[in-house]
Amino acid sequence: MASPATTVSATSDPGAATPGGGPHPPIIEIRGLTKRYKDFIAVDGIDLEVRAGEIFGILGPNGAGKTTTLEMIEGLRTPDAGSITVAGLDAIARSEQVRKVIGVQLQSTSLFPYLSAAELVELFGHMYGTPNPKARVPDLLGLVGLEGKANARVEEMSGGQQQRLSIALALVNQPKVTFLDEPTTGLDPHARRSLWETILGVRDAGTTVVLTTHYMEEAEVLCDRIAIMDGGHVIACDTPAGLIRALGQEAAVSAFIEDREVRTENRDVAPPEEFAALAGVRAATLSGEHGGMRVRLQTADTQATLIGLLELARDRGLTLGDLSSTRATLEDVFIQRTGRTYVSEERSEDRGVRTEKRGRRRRRRT
Repeated sequence: MASPATTVSATSDPGAATPGGGPHPPIIEIRGLTKRYKDFIAVDGIDLEVRAGEIFGILGPNGAGKTTTLEMIEGLRTPDAGSITVAGLDAIARSEQVRKVIGVQLQSTSLFPYLSAAELVELFGHMYGTPNPKARVPDLLGLVGLEGKANARVEEMSGGQQQRLSIALALVNQPKVTFLDEPTTGLDPHARRSLWETILGVRDAGTTVVLTTHYMEEAEVLCDRIAIMDGGHVIACDTPAGLIRALGQEAAVSAFIEDREVRTENRDVAPPEEFAALAGVRAATLSGEHGGMRVRLQTADTQATLIGLLELARDRGLTLGDLSSTRATLEDVFIQRTGRTYVSEERSEDRGVRTEKRGRRRRRRT
């Protein structure tokens, strides 16, 4: 496992953005929402507002409280404290009524393998009591790009097609709000981007969408506004551009120092404070990676920071590998808010195989 990152800020924290406001009224209002499991607090007194007609993202690493928050809004879990209002209904006291006006695509969905897409849509329509559900089949399958798969059995569909079908099923009852819990997890890049178009189409058709994801790029592309959760708290909430703009930086500079250089006794690797003191740097993060150490610098002046970093490496006798600069992203927001790298939060080591869940980023090699 990678060692925890060390972060040193070069400037003061700008403070959390305030949710709410804007031209559209909130369709979901959450106040003081809390969920405990014995001594563990999964969701810790959060406040959120979701506006009608937007795609609202809840972003965070595994264990941040995203799914628990969604399940409380959907009526699948009972909060220990706080209030939830959905489309003007008390979601705690009137959960049955709330279920009639929402659609839900769960993180893991099991569908009848021998039924066709059209049969499943019609079946779910009957379960919801939708008038003439068979008439809705062409429109729903067309919305998610499955009009050519109406007669295909579920077992004959790819993973991405099954995910799109599950979204169609979440829209059978013409909900005011649709909840999508990590809808693209496990999909290949092509299927993921295809599903993005489906989700944007759902929003454009007039349904408010609330989705959770741990993919930074996905949240940045899809969401009108984003709440970043960590440790059961909402640590920031704003538009993607607003969250990035609040950083006050134009880019991030990253470099890798091999383990043999980090551990060489006659070389004094610069401490975090020395990296943070480089020209233009707002924050410096040093984190252990397989085979060495990753240096990440959030900067308001890319050129000045690159020059300073190269001079520091020369003076210390270090070789910088994988040197790159990237535009500021939501990952940089997460680092500044938490002091940890998002990639280390999403890294899993199982049977000696390391996987990293990390959004692709536009990169300029130096």
